[in-house]
Amino acid sequence: MYADVIALSRLFQAWYAFRRGKAHKPDVQVFERHLENNLFALYEALRDKTYRHGQYVSFYVADPKRRHIHKATVADRVIHHLLYAHFYGLFDKAFIYDSYSCRIGKGTHKAVHRLVSFVGKASGNYSRPCWALQCDIKQYFATVDHQILVSLLRRKISDRDIMWLLSQVIESFHSDAGCGKGIPLGNLTSQIFANIYLNELDQFIKHQLRVPYYLRYADDFLLLSIRRETLDGYLLKLVNFLKITLRMELHPKKIRIRRLTWGIDFVGYIVLPHCVLPRTKTKHRMFERLEDRKNSPGFNNSLQSYLGYLSHANAYGVSQTVENLAWLWRDGSGNDP
Repeated sequence: MYADVIALSRLFQAWYAFRRGKAHKPDVQVFERHLENNLFALYEALRDKTYRHGQYVSFYVADPKRRHIHKATVADRVIHHLLYAHFYGLFDKAFIYDSYSCRIGKGTHKAVHRLVSFVGKASGNYSRPCWALQCDIKQYFATVDHQILVSLLRRKISDRDIMWLLSQVIESFHSDAGCGKGIPLGNLTSQIFANIYLNELDQFIKHQLRVPYYLRYADDFLLLSIRRETLDGYLLKLVNFLKITLRMELHPKKIRIRRLTWGIDFVGYIVLPHCVLPRTKTKHRMFERLEDRKNSPGFNNSLQSYLGYLSHANAYGVSQTVENLAWLWRDGSGNDP
């Protein structure tokens, strides 16, 4: 029920979930100065259905790919946390096991380990050929169709007031792809909206195409087969499904069919028979960033993050090189810079 979703106690919980790790941000500090007044006002706006989602501040980040981020106001982001907390469990249980983006207990490392397991099974423990069809969707976040998304949400949500609030969030953003298109990178709700939308693709691949070895991370997905011609047949069906059902298209320059022995590039790793390697580009970027940050307070955090990344690959030599360079970059007292 709508009254349960917007309860004042849930708003406070959403605030504390949102605030975690952001207490030093100026806009968060301004909101917190009059926290109770702001949350009570937000509750009353929700209760009376006078709430309107505010405008976004847009900026670009390198991640390492350049991405256009849209940042909502603090009050709106509290609403995003409120909705996310309430609906994550409702929808997540309907997702396939092998969807790995923005889900509790999943992530890139689980995805690459699952891929290693899949290629071993598909290839008969590397005794026969194994092919991978890898695709991603052209301008995925920018082309999510609002009308389709709302129809997918209505399958599980019958309360009109809840749908009104969800529509306020969805319709707060329109991408350059046109009116009624797009969800913003930067909204927490966009994470679950993205998985709800592409769950339609997951279900089609698993239950209509009946592909046993399939994984998806965000809009990057991969199918395995022992025959290349089987993947060629899947590709045409995928193009038609996306165009007709989700009003999307595959990125033409990112459709790849590769043999396992050539290496399968997925979620930041290269999977080969009997081994997993870090991407060459990632290694180069790793050394450049560590050198750039060697005199910064966050150097050790970056170091541990990269060592964690390498621990999921057959990269002992690279890890040793990184640790040796880190040791050389330490100051004369033996402490991290």
